[in-house]
Amino acid sequence: MGRKEENIAKAKDLMNKLPYIRNIGIAAHIDHGKTTFSDNLIAGCGMMSEELAGKQLVLDYDEQEQARGITINAASASMVHTYQNKQYLINLIDTPGHVDFGGDVTRAMRAVDGCIILVCAVEGAMPQTETVIRQALREKVKPILFINKVDRLINELRLSPEEMQQRFVKIIAKVNELLARFMPEEFKDKWSVKVEDGSVAFGSAFNNWAISAPYMKQSGLSFKDIYDCCQKNDQKSLAKKSPIHEVILSMVITHLPSPDIAQRYRIPHIWHGDLESPLGKAMLNTDEKGPLGLMITKIILDPHAGEVAVGRMYGGKIIRGQEVYVAGMPNKNRVQQVNVMVGADRIPVEWVSAGNIAAVTGVRDAISGCTIVDSPDIEPFERIVHISEPVVTVAVEAKNTKDLPKLVEVLRMISKADPSIQVQINQETGENLMSGMGELHLEITEYRIRNDHKLDIVCSEPIVVYRETVLKTTPQKFEGKSPNKHNRFYVIVEPLPEGVVKALYNNEIPDNVKKFKKEAIKILTDLGMEKDVAKGVFGIHGLNMITDVTKGIQYLFETRDLIKEAFDEVMRSGPIANEPSQGVLVKLVDAKLHEDAIHRGPAQVIPAARNAINGAIVCSDPTLLEPIQRVFISTPQELMGEASRELNSRRSEVKDMTTEGDLVNIDALAPVAEMFGFASAIRSATGGRVLWNTENRGFVPLPRQMQADVIHKIRERKGLKPDPYPPEYYMG
Repeated sequence: MGRKEENIAKAKDLMNKLPYIRNIGIAAHIDHGKTTFSDNLIAGCGMMSEELAGKQLVLDYDEQEQARGITINAASASMVHTYQNKQYLINLIDTPGHVDFGGDVTRAMRAVDGCIILVCAVEGAMPQTETVIRQALREKVKPILFINKVDRLINELRLSPEEMQQRFVKIIAKVNELLARFMPEEFKDKWSVKVEDGSVAFGSAFNNWAISAPYMKQSGLSFKDIYDCCQKNDQKSLAKKSPIHEVILSMVITHLPSPDIAQRYRIPHIWHGDLESPLGKAMLNTDEKGPLGLMITKIILDPHAGEVAVGRMYGGKIIRGQEVYVAGMPNKNRVQQVNVMVGADRIPVEWVSAGNIAAVTGVRDAISGCTIVDSPDIEPFERIVHISEPVVTVAVEAKNTKDLPKLVEVLRMISKADPSIQVQINQETGENLMSGMGELHLEITEYRIRNDHKLDIVCSEPIVVYRETVLKTTPQKFEGKSPNKHNRFYVIVEPLPEGVVKALYNNEIPDNVKKFKKEAIKILTDLGMEKDVAKGVFGIHGLNMITDVTKGIQYLFETRDLIKEAFDEVMRSGPIANEPSQGVLVKLVDAKLHEDAIHRGPAQVIPAARNAINGAIVCSDPTLLEPIQRVFISTPQELMGEASRELNSRRSEVKDMTTEGDLVNIDALAPVAEMFGFASAIRSATGGRVLWNTENRGFVPLPRQMQADVIHKIRERKGLKPDPYPPEYYMG
């Protein structure tokens, strides 16, 4: 029995010993060394050969990841570590650092209870570090800190021990400042990281060593010994004296919570069902004997096994052959296989119990973010809120017409596996749109369609997804008539208050307002909305709301669902350019309805409500919003001119400039539409000597002078008349 097989046997044995389990993620800025780091942890536990660690990149098993040298998929692995003569099972999820794959980070954070924030000693905390910290704390995941690439401070930057310590103090202070900014109230001051208590470690993932204050005491190594070893380039003996997996995994066991402790405070935060119900109690107590509660955070498409759903078991047990439901879906699914993951290997087991990470096949309806339960009508987990949303779109066509049905199927599979990719399949026009977080995200998805699914496709140039909104309230109520003229709806539209938009964005208002009416009314009135407006809210779509402020109108209640359908339609594609709407509050202020139900069916009500909402928007100073990105550039001083010129030619606005040694850091905001091709342009302008990255920062109004031109272009592209319709068009 090899060491790997022995470990797998131990892992199976530890699966239901909750105090001895840790579910952890690794999160960091791109290129700060996460994957090399996780490889070495896995190798140290005997899950792959130590010589290959950091070179084999066991978690980057996708060839695109190895070719580009970046992590794209959040992979997972389980390993066994002995600490103080006791064995622990550690389930690790590695996550991507590139901004385009932020969706994977958010989903991974839902499955873990603690995370290692990895920061490069040379670059320090970067914009993406801030984003991953925000994502972790939003899911109530406890952080610890590892400062990587310490050897580079000595060998490349030639820092003295004092300068090195100053650099560490600065990085730790910055991380603690970010933690304080996003920390949930109940953990303020409890979750900051400190060198003294061992919640901070230093080291070099590439050279396989790490050190922390407790380990220094235990091993008798001093800071000077480490400095000397690095200076003599003898990091091999450091790796023997202070191996990275020993130090880090011991830190994980000491500082990060076991599932039975973490679920007590995480479940009320991520699940809004009844905590007194059997499932609620089972999840709060991580009870394997209770009902099943499994949150899927990733779908892997495997050529042999089909779709593999990977997720966190919060309650009960999932057993091979069991019949399960996806919450909100009527069909039963039969579980074919239950596995635990070790790098790219899936190890079949009979069952996986609460508190662990499971990989399941046979659940056809599963998508990332869904809840798997053992009886229908169970409240699903809170939807996962992604920090950025798809802002770039390409049109995808099959090169050969005969491949069209296959293309539709592949696009559906891709959006299932990666919910950050949104797919719109228009059967009528045959146009298939694929939206992603950025150029790289779409490029890699295109590559996968061509190579993994062996499908020849043609993609358009990337285009930007805009949003439509209104800047003022409709001057007077707008009337929408039904085709038979027997039903009329009167609507006013106004901008949704900033606070409400923010709360919707942060998922603080339940999507299902019908079911959680009381909670929704309380939140909205606390945010300053008038009571009768809050009380009347009966539909939410994205960052938009519809409310009924009418008084005692007969039959209105029966048509409510149809009005909501019309509202959803307009919010998906607004009257200005058929783009999605954002920040719009629709008020139904009056209605006249035919007394005979036959005259107020869907064919009458939906067009009438749709016309009323569209017409009101057209009268309320409608405006396009464009997506913007925060651009962060770190450039040598002599190349600052080139970098600034490149930014200035892209309608950017520089927010901040700081100098650090001979480097200048530029922090700017730029429209996504202007950033296409930025990667190659900045590379050629500066000979590749500039570090840069971007982060999506939401939407801002498009400058007035550009509105008409952009609207014309979008409408032409969509095959519409160049100008939006006037209000009269919607009066019917």
